[in-house]
Amino acid sequence: MDEKLPSWTDGPAKQAVIGFISRVTTPGDGYLKPAERVAAFDNDGTLWVEQPLPVQLDFIFRALAAAARRDASLAGTQPYKAILEQDHDFFTAVGQQRPDAIMALEGALASNWRGTTPAEFDAEVLRYLDGAKSERFGAPYTELVYKPMLELFDLLRSHDFRIFVCSGGGRDFMRVIAEDAWGLNREDVVGTAPQYEYRDGVLHRTDKVLGGIALGPGKPEHLFATTGRMPAFAGGNADVDIEMLESATFAMLVVHDDEEREYAYTAAAERSVQEAKRRGWTLVSIKNDWNAVF
Repeated sequence: MDEKLPSWTDGPAKQAVIGFISRVTTPGDGYLKPAERVAAFDNDGTLWVEQPLPVQLDFIFRALAAAARRDASLAGTQPYKAILEQDHDFFTAVGQQRPDAIMALEGALASNWRGTTPAEFDAEVLRYLDGAKSERFGAPYTELVYKPMLELFDLLRSHDFRIFVCSGGGRDFMRVIAEDAWGLNREDVVGTAPQYEYRDGVLHRTDKVLGGIALGPGKPEHLFATTGRMPAFAGGNADVDIEMLESATFAMLVVHDDEEREYAYTAAAERSVQEAKRRGWTLVSIKNDWNAVF
């Protein structure tokens, strides 16, 4: 038998993941029909590096700063003021995906990209990704996807699971990288998204959000709206993932505790770790459970 999850250290976390997948795909107690095999994963900090700032937020901050430089009237208003002044508290709040901070960005985001077509937005994201690199690792962000998670995707696919990425980040940003980074179809990416309107033969962004922000309870809400099901398997790494994890049959939480190979931090994840221990979710330590990170 080919080795399963080769970048995972043999131990309880690896055994729990493999054991669950085997149990629900083998006829008997707990068996799930292929149509029921839905797996959902957060993105930032679960599938790729989110420190010192989630990649998409770097893209957004750069775009809004450029807008404020083009239009001086924006510089004194939030969130442009905080971005131009490099307000650490604001960046921290957004980086931790605090709903109040994320909400503060919504108006600016809607205004900045209102009227944009999908092709125009995709091109802007690609231009950013072509030039953006991690200062610490000296590599493009698209090369900082966690190898053990890609192996998990392969294992799930081999057992007829359909995989979705469900993130509080912008759906359309993630769709640009979905095929190359994760091997997923664009339609399998779920997240905070704008409403579009169709006119003159082309889709255009509006300033409205489709179905609310996909954080906390918004994650299972968006996921169900897309799939019509709750996940059988879910993976996350932060407090805003708790509701998605509790909605799943099997839940795993990635713990960032490896300063040498990645980062070590607990901010915005303290409650999720407590919930994982209380509910018996599988804790996956980057330091102890992965023998390779990238």
